[in-house]
Amino acid sequence: MARYVLRRFAFLLISLALASVVLFVLLRMLPGDPANALTAVGATDEQIAAARASIGSDRPLPEQFVHWIGQLVRGDLGTSFVSSLPVGPEVTTRLQVTLPLTLAAFVLAVLIAVPAGFLAAHKRRTWYGALLNGVSQLGIAIPVFWLGMILIVVLAVNARWFPAGGFPPDGWTRPGEAVRSLVLPVITIALVMSASLIRYVRSATLDVLDSDHLRTARALGSSFGGAMWRHGLRNASVPVISVLGIELASTLLGAVVVESVFALPGLGSLLTTGITQHDYPVIQGVLFVSTLAVLLIGFAADLVQRIVDPRLRAGLSGGPR
Repeated sequence: MARYVLRRFAFLLISLALASVVLFVLLRMLPGDPANALTAVGATDEQIAAARASIGSDRPLPEQFVHWIGQLVRGDLGTSFVSSLPVGPEVTTRLQVTLPLTLAAFVLAVLIAVPAGFLAAHKRRTWYGALLNGVSQLGIAIPVFWLGMILIVVLAVNARWFPAGGFPPDGWTRPGEAVRSLVLPVITIALVMSASLIRYVRSATLDVLDSDHLRTARALGSSFGGAMWRHGLRNASVPVISVLGIELASTLLGAVVVESVFALPGLGSLLTTGITQHDYPVIQGVLFVSTLAVLLIGFAADLVQRIVDPRLRAGLSGGPR
């Protein structure tokens, strides 16, 4: 297992290095010059050249890349072209909104999807089992921004239970207001995420319900609950774990939409501002942190799968996969 962890960690580092190269190259292929954000309309060629020299965009691309990689190795995400402020502290501040939003929505979605998916599979021949299956299919088709606007109208504008958007200026120093401002965004993401998760949990549960080992356990005298707990849960959880990792990563990356709907000062709004201003260090910093988070989530999901499934651990020990 230790050898596998080292190999998987080495693969993570290689993937991160390749992603850094792709990110740097693709960003430089976009139209527009970041120096234009620092100069006024009608600026002379000399002023534009001075702006490019001040931010280093006049240097050869290999030199710019080496400089950026050197900053990353030191844990420095660079300095914003526009605000002249370090990108790292700004990303850290925005993560205080994006991370609680993503993790809370993920936990809520799992709490909804696991029992609902199991019930939809176990009671698939009943009307409420079919209803759960239909609702999950409908939920997959609902755009997250549309659901967010519906919740704003119903629960914020009409009922006035929660704020329609925004986040306390002093952040988590006022935890009550901070939590209330995240309730509607969390519900929005969780409902959309749980709709797709229900489908996966239902499919994995159906595979277990129709399996030989569960029927054998029942034939040997185990109750349905006991057989599912001893033999079904582990087998059903293996494919679901990989899906959970994908959903968590996609929720983190897709937070820009929900943050825009609810006017939250998270990574999404920072990325949008950076793209609008052609602020390369901000864009690179946000995308690099997001890429690192996605790779770490995949790494963790892969390890959890092998801890849960003894067949995968046997493969790591040299046995049959």
